[in-house]
Amino acid sequence: MGYKLTANSAWRATRTLWLLMLVSLSVCVCVCRASSPQEDSAMENIVTEKKAEESHRQDSADLLIFIMLLTLTILTIWLFKHRRFRFLHETGLAMIYGVLVGVVLRYGIHVPRDVSNVTMSCHVNASPATLLVNVSGKFYEYTLKGEINANEVNDVQDNEMLRKVTFDPEVFFNILLPPIIFHAGYSLKRRHFFRNMGSILAYAFLGTVISCFIIGLLMYGCVTLMKQVGQLVGDFFFTDCLFFGAIVSATDPVTVLAIFNELQVDVDLYALLFGESVLNDAVAVVLSSSIVAYQPQGDNSHTFEVMAMLKSFGVFLGVFSGSFALGVATGVVTALVTKFTKLRDFQLLETALFFLMSWSTFLLAEACGFTGVVAVLFCGITQAHYTFNNLSPESQDRTKQLFELLNFLAENFIFSYMGLTLFTFQSHIFNPMFIVGAFLAVFLGRAANIYPLSFLLNLGRRNKIRSNFQHMMMFAGLRGAMTFALSIRDTATYARQMMFSTTLLVVFFTVWICGGGTTQMLSCLRIRVGVDSDQDNSMSIAEGSERRSTKQESAWLFRIWYNFDHNYLKPILTHSGPPLTATLPPCCGPLARFLTSPQAFENECQLKDDDSDLILTDGDISLTYGDITVSTDASGAHTSGGPGFAGAATAEDLDRELTYGDHELVMRGTRLVLPMDDSEPPFTDPHHRLRM
Repeated sequence: MGYKLTANSAWRATRTLWLLMLVSLSVCVCVCRASSPQEDSAMENIVTEKKAEESHRQDSADLLIFIMLLTLTILTIWLFKHRRFRFLHETGLAMIYGVLVGVVLRYGIHVPRDVSNVTMSCHVNASPATLLVNVSGKFYEYTLKGEINANEVNDVQDNEMLRKVTFDPEVFFNILLPPIIFHAGYSLKRRHFFRNMGSILAYAFLGTVISCFIIGLLMYGCVTLMKQVGQLVGDFFFTDCLFFGAIVSATDPVTVLAIFNELQVDVDLYALLFGESVLNDAVAVVLSSSIVAYQPQGDNSHTFEVMAMLKSFGVFLGVFSGSFALGVATGVVTALVTKFTKLRDFQLLETALFFLMSWSTFLLAEACGFTGVVAVLFCGITQAHYTFNNLSPESQDRTKQLFELLNFLAENFIFSYMGLTLFTFQSHIFNPMFIVGAFLAVFLGRAANIYPLSFLLNLGRRNKIRSNFQHMMMFAGLRGAMTFALSIRDTATYARQMMFSTTLLVVFFTVWICGGGTTQMLSCLRIRVGVDSDQDNSMSIAEGSERRSTKQESAWLFRIWYNFDHNYLKPILTHSGPPLTATLPPCCGPLARFLTSPQAFENECQLKDDDSDLILTDGDISLTYGDITVSTDASGAHTSGGPGFAGAATAEDLDRELTYGDHELVMRGTRLVLPMDDSEPPFTDPHHRLRM
């Protein structure tokens, strides 16, 4: 009996054990099945993290390449300046170093190909910007990086490495271009710019349009010839030729201007060349946008249509005027904020606000459909004319140095990148016939800009644009950052790829050859150097002779503008100028007192204006003409003196004296030479004839 109980207990225990083992095994199988996807997911996360880390290292290495290029450029430029070598500017050096690095990246470094990461059997009928791929129930998003040449399919990894050092074109427009353009406007020498304003506007607006159409027509003839001889394998329309003419009409003589500044070349030549380059960049951007906006009705979008052309012209005027107004408005807002707040007590905040307001002008214009280049250029001019006077001395120095530094780094970065893209860009199309035609068209377009306009301008100028100045302006028509940025912005079509490749060669040639030969050309053309830019443009006929100022073609407009600016705009937007209580009518007394700052009342007897030598509205003016002195005080009373002078000068006589004849003004210690025309009759008092 005891034996049976023991056997039954053993059997039950064994059965229970087996049941437990089966249950445990089932649980283990379920756990393994459940954990398998989690392990796969964990492995995928590890792989993704490794790829992200590798990509981060690659991006850091790419940026390090450009920083090393800039460092090497700076050190080499120091050596050149130390040894007084002027045959190559830092931009040319940056391009050379970029070319060398591009050669190494293209031909010296090869990344082993990982075949497991490349799939060749996926076929689609289009190339969408974003592609969703279903892999075993999981969706993955892929973005379009660009077309790969059929001959380079086996070099996918090398293409990926070259693509890494190719920046998005928007980086140039939104990050690198704004400080360059703003610095051009902020550092503009307004006195010399406005004295030659008529000629500068003619070269920048009319000259750029002439150059664009001359180059466009010549290139269209070249393209037609290429079609006839079978050298063209893709579409190339007349609008493409005009677009090419617009982008290569943007001059950037940074090399020449740097040498001009160092050698102190004639201020008239410097002002003409610098003013043209500043404005024609803006004109070229708007002109290229207008050409892109040309859309005739019908199926053929490349036929000529008058209404479409007029619409493009309207787009040009609308975009330029809107961008101009937006840039000036931003500068005015910044001036008002800095005037009516105590930000000058906190220099760091003041500088930060100035920087952000200036940079945001570019982005605001682009977001509103205007052109940021035009907006930020005129914002810089407005900031320099108004806001700068409201800044504390520390912020004035900081803003100047900050934008000068940003301009230097951005400009050299772009030129380094130009050299790099000569070998790293994967869609180059170099056509010898198109390249030769482009160089010829650029030369003739520049000549059609400079020489005919100079002839017409000289008809109304007393200080003629001499032939050697014209030859120098023709020689100094370098292409640079703006031309490159416009050409790289769109390289999707066959025509745009050919234009980009040719544009690179044009920039290289003009920077290296024309920029490097600037000093020799100055000597060859016998253009004077060592001229003090702070002195008036005048000619010394002999010792003790009268100083004669240059005749300004826009003198009347210039005087009207500065009269209005000094009496109204400067007091409203800055702490300088006369109080508004003295210039506005008495009925506007409360408003005048509100808008006039206390500093204006304190400095009522001082003219805090960089262009004070061109403003004639302040009191206490004395006029010296030969042996006769005619003066007026703030109340408007006139006195005169001199040997043999009989009678007192009337207000009308004084106005005529200010209008006719060569004379000098002394205004609170400031010597002023006014431009007069030889053709105008000298002033003759009815009681006394002035001695000439």
